[in-house]
Amino acid sequence: MFPLLLAVQESCARIGAVTGDGLAAILKKHYSRKVLYAAVTLVVVANTVNIGADLAAMAATTQLLLPELPSVGLAIFFAVVCVVMQVFVPYKTYAKVLKWLAIALFAYPITAFLVGQPWGEVLARTFVPNITFNKEMVYIIVGILGTTISPYLFFWNTSEVVEDEVEERRIKASSGTGVPRISKSFIRKIRLDNLAGMTLASVSAWFIVIACASTLNAHGITQIENAQDAAAALEPLVQGFPHAGLIAKLLFSVGIIGIGLLAVPVLAGSSSYAVSEALGLKEGFYRTFNKAHGFYGIIILATLAGLGINFLHIDPIQALIFTAVFNAVASVPLLFMIYRVGNNPDIMGIYKNSRWSNAGVLAAFALMGIATIVLGWSVFQP
Repeated sequence: MFPLLLAVQESCARIGAVTGDGLAAILKKHYSRKVLYAAVTLVVVANTVNIGADLAAMAATTQLLLPELPSVGLAIFFAVVCVVMQVFVPYKTYAKVLKWLAIALFAYPITAFLVGQPWGEVLARTFVPNITFNKEMVYIIVGILGTTISPYLFFWNTSEVVEDEVEERRIKASSGTGVPRISKSFIRKIRLDNLAGMTLASVSAWFIVIACASTLNAHGITQIENAQDAAAALEPLVQGFPHAGLIAKLLFSVGIIGIGLLAVPVLAGSSSYAVSEALGLKEGFYRTFNKAHGFYGIIILATLAGLGINFLHIDPIQALIFTAVFNAVASVPLLFMIYRVGNNPDIMGIYKNSRWSNAGVLAAFALMGIATIVLGWSVFQP
């Protein structure tokens, strides 16, 4: 999956860098309204469900430490925090602070090494996993694909590169438009940035799987029913400490809340980029609320829509898995559009996708498409 993820994200970043436009703006300029509205609808629906699941997950992890607090009340609190921070604090500043909370997730790789692993078998199963094809396994596999290659990343990455270009004065900040001043060295820098970010994300996810397999699965816990089960994977790290269970819950909660407070603005932001570009509204975090009412208004609406899902009292763990599966299905047509845009000479000029990028994007499209078909087939199996 890693090479495919890297190729897709590199292609999205290249599109933003070359055009100076977000993905929805490009679709609006060069393709039909049906294509534009279909793409925007897919990402907005996927992101809304994802926001709801993330708010529920943050609420559930907080209840590990403060069980007397209501889950809906906590979800409302986190939604308000996300909205206030996005409107009044520059996202890059906000992200720098919250990344320190996400460091708590490094407890998973430490736990993986402390428990001790048959590393030869771990590496072998990483590339040749032992898979039993049944309805439940197909659902989980599609979810893993969807949490790795997700629609919100396509729109967010493309638009964030444009924001970087505004910050570096490659595009006029006053208008946020124009053909960017780019070079092959700038494209190379983008590629390296993507490589670093995607590598860190993939390695972190890999260690989380290993830690859970060696602590939970090894002791017969084959299904994570709630946040407490997930936090139990960290108990070997603090074994021997007084109140080891509480410390494990604290580490888990800090990590999940930090990631959630980072993720919700990205999800709401990518929805707002897509809708704002489709409607021709001024957009971008480099603009203040006073200069981009519509952009920030859509962020607020997207967050509130996601919050509304929490009033349905859906299980947070199941909501996260469903969201990942939905992301996988929604990504299929969007991946095809990314391939088309990245190879359109009228859009990309001399900076069209490389053969390597094309191979990766097409492979991702094929993989997600096949996974979606198999998922549909499995639904009708006994």
